[in-house]
Amino acid sequence: MVEPAPELPAGDGFVVVEGVTRRIVRRSGTTERPILRFEGASSRDDALALRGAEITIARSDDMLDEGEFWARDLEGCAVVDGDVAVGFVRRMSALPSVEVLEVDRPDGSELLVPMVRDCIRSVDLEGRRIDIDLGFLGEG
Repeated sequence: MVEPAPELPAGDGFVVVEGVTRRIVRRSGTTERPILRFEGASSRDDALALRGAEITIARSDDMLDEGEFWARDLEGCAVVDGDVAVGFVRRMSALPSVEVLEVDRPDGSELLVPMVRDCIRSVDLEGRRIDIDLGFLGEG
């Protein structure tokens, strides 16, 4: 349901490097350690100047399928079970088998809410509200 981070575009895509939009003309390496060649960076000195630079990808809702959300957009949303207040989303985390919402409860405890259809009834980003089923989690 959540897309934690978009992948780098393949060759001929665009990224932002240190605030400057650059076109990728070649990509190699692995997903974890990509090696990119940018248009206008053709020498070794050009490449070394960019080593370790922050690369960001323009965020677009067109990148999401129906029922997917940007993790950052869920942060701060109120979590409810119908009319019962449960808490607020601190962040979304990826566990080995599922993404979970880390929910801070009013009593100071934390609740992990799996991002599965049986648990999440609805997500209203405009209303900043996520309706869950506490019964699915063994509460209520």
